[in-house]
This record gives sequence, C-alpha cells and structure tokens, in this order.
Amino acid sequence: MILQLITSFIAASAFCVLFNAPVRALLQCGFAGMIGWMLYLQLDDRWDTVVATFGATLVVGVISQFFARSFKMPVIIFSVGGIIPLVPGGLAYDAMRQFVENDNNQGIQFAVQALLLSGAIAAGLVLSEVLGQMFRRKHVSG
Repeated sequence: MILQLITSFIAASAFCVLFNAPVRALLQCGFAGMIGWMLYLQLDDRWDTVVATFGATLVVGVISQFFARSFKMPVIIFSVGGIIPLVPGGLAYDAMRQFVENDNNQGIQFAVQALLLSGAIAAGLVLSEVLGQMFRRKHVSG
C-alpha cells in the first residue's frame, strides 16, 4: 500500500508538470492524487468500483477547493492532478484492444465500465464544485 501511495503521489505531481502547473503547486497536486488514490483503495474494498471512484473524486474536489483558496490558484490545477490516479486509462485501452481483436462483447463490457468510471469522476468534481459554491455563499452571507 505504501508503494501505491508513493507512486500515486509521483504520478499526480508528474502530470502536473506536463500540465504546466506552477512549481509551487506540485506538492499539493501530488498530495491530492495520493489522498484520492488512498481513499479509492479503502472504498473499493467495501463498495462497487464506480461508487469508490465517485467518493474518492468528491474528496479530491473538496481538497482542491481548499488548496485553491489557501494558495490563491485556480481549482483546476489541483483537481486535474488529483484525479489522474483515478482515470480509467488502462480500462479504456483494454476496451479498444478487445474491439481490435474482434471480441466485441468483452470490449463493450470494458468500454461501459470505463464510461461509468469517467462519469463518476465528472459527477464527483461537479458535486464538489457545487458544495464549494454553497459553502462560499453561506459563509459570505452569514
């Protein structure tokens, strides 16, 4: 598990380098990716993979909102880096490979799973943004 946390931290930070994130944000990006992956591993043992991905992405989104306010940077810098370990790239690759090998049934299964996971990522990020806006409105008006 420690090795997975280290590699998820490195993957998130390295993607942020490719994404041209500011150098001063790389540590936070890696931390968001590591926390998201750690939570995903914990939730995946108990619930479905899609639910685990949604929950982990929601937390990554909330952490990204916090980092954005704390470091006065756009949320997207932290959220994109944070979700990288959760993106189902290998599953999408397997789906395409199955289609190329004319195993359409297996390809469809992989593609649907990748689509569901991608939707869970999108929904988690949207919900975290909505929660962040609700908190800011309540905090400003209260």
